[in-house]
Amino acid sequence: MQNEIIIAGFGGQGVLFAGQMLAYAGMDAGMEVTWIPSYGPEMRGGTANCTVIIANEEIGSPMVAHPQAAIVLNLPSLDKYENAVKPGGVLVVNSSMTDRPVQRKDIEVIEIPATEMAEKMGNRRMANMLLVGALLAELPALPLKVVEKALKDHTPERHQSMVPANIQALRKGVEFRAGKSRAA
Repeated sequence: MQNEIIIAGFGGQGVLFAGQMLAYAGMDAGMEVTWIPSYGPEMRGGTANCTVIIANEEIGSPMVAHPQAAIVLNLPSLDKYENAVKPGGVLVVNSSMTDRPVQRKDIEVIEIPATEMAEKMGNRRMANMLLVGALLAELPALPLKVVEKALKDHTPERHQSMVPANIQALRKGVEFRAGKSRAA
């Protein structure tokens, strides 16, 4: 089993953090992992994406052209990665930051108003974890408890106060997927 995931958005949306936590969770679970970040020269507001591979066997190449899953946090990322997802794959879209529906009919689509939900939780920076939770509900690459433990174990000390909110966001993303999604 090998799960390939691309996470993309603007810098400052927690794209790299989300991917890194998935990679740590996979590593902690004894799986093979790769995490490759990519970002523009801007600190915030520029482009950012990362590729995560989680596998139970050796990973042949860390490069992924057509991932099994993608999480897109904004419209430019939707435009760029919608057609990259493999047929039968999963596309998780932050519908708060996109103004068009997904066009493809051969993939599972999860549209979640993550930014709005995160703002209601009190911190819009939780949108990334809401989206990860929604993905994990559809693509069980890792058990939720393993990702929660990775958040506790690998979040830097200066950000430990955010761990409970991140875990709550993960769980809300899973709950959202269980109750309000559409199949493509």
